[in-house]
Formats: sequence, C-alpha cells, structure tokens
Amino acid sequence: MSLKLYFLRHGQTDSSRNNAFCGSTDADLTSDGVDMAKAFGIAYRSTPWTAIFCSPMARTVATAKPLCEAIDMQPELRDGLKEIHYGKWEGQSVDIVSRDYHDDYIRWTADPAWYPPTEGEPAVAIASRALLVIEEIKQRFSTGNVLIVSHKATIRIILCSLLGIDVGRFRFRLGCPVGSVSIVEFGSHGPLLHALADRTHLDERLRTLPGT
Repeated sequence: MSLKLYFLRHGQTDSSRNNAFCGSTDADLTSDGVDMAKAFGIAYRSTPWTAIFCSPMARTVATAKPLCEAIDMQPELRDGLKEIHYGKWEGQSVDIVSRDYHDDYIRWTADPAWYPPTEGEPAVAIASRALLVIEEIKQRFSTGNVLIVSHKATIRIILCSLLGIDVGRFRFRLGCPVGSVSIVEFGSHGPLLHALADRTHLDERLRTLPGT
C-alpha cells in the first residue's frame, strides 16, 4: 500500500463566484459552497482516511466539516496550507487590480513565482511553506489516504512542485475549480497524478455554477 494525498479545494465563496482576489481574507462559504462540502462528505465518507489536514481559514474548515463529522475525525490545521496573500489586491476584482496596480499585475501574470501581488506573496514562498506540510505528512504516514483541504493557488503550487512543473506557470497549467479534488500517489517512482480537479461528486447544478 502507498500514500495517497487528496487535495480538496474549498467550496464556493462570494469571492470565487465573483472572480475576486481572496487570499488572506477569511471568507465564508456560500450556501452552494456548503452544499459542495456536504456532497464531498457523502461521496468520500467510505474512504478509509488516515488523517485530514486543513488550512485554518473559515472556508476550508467549513469544507472539511461534513466529512470530519461523518467519520468522527478532527482536522489538523496548518498555516502552511493557507492561500496566497494578495496584499493590496485583497477583495478586489481582476479588472480593478489590472487598472490600479497595472505594472505589478503584468509582472505577476508573467511570472508569479518571483513577482508577488502588490505587498503580497510570490509563489516560491507559498511553495516553501506548503511543502513543509507535505513533508510532515510523508514523514508521519508512509501509507494510507490523507485529505488536504486548501485553496486554489496553494493546491496548484503544491501540485506543480510535486510534478516537476515550474511554479511560475501554476496559473496556466493546472485547473482547480471550487469543490474539486486532485489525487497524488507516492510510489516507487515518485509522485503520480491520479486525478486532477475531479468534481464528479458534485451534481450538475453545482458543477455548472459561475465563478472560479
């Protein structure tokens, strides 16, 4: 048996629905976001979980809650799994950021690995803190299924790091819509991607909602 990591992005928030930057802002789930969390819990409650790790943000904790309650397991909260800090862009739309912080936005779009949002975090910093959590999990568990509930940018940056993809391309190489799960297995040849941004546990209405 090997170690499998399930990377679950939180359910819908107002910011994800409206395509606004929401990193360190502690947004709550919408009612549809809660439904996404419940759907994941129902679909995956029979999976034999070894552990659950979660970003401490309200939207990720709420996404983990239905499964945790169903299987009577407490999530382990880790700051390293938090979303990118968007600095001055927090709560703003893409159009406003492009207008008010145009040069920073252009640089970030071209290479977010090293160019951060205005007063925010570059992707290399997120990779450093998030991979410490992955290493902790690998040290503690050589086998089993571990759920990691995190955020859009953070999950994509982790996946890029594990799969040998330049983290500066995380925004343009991997999808990660709300409520989606990606699965990586650690085998004898290293990390193997089994699923990317799977949302088959959601019904058609939830899968087709607008937003990111």
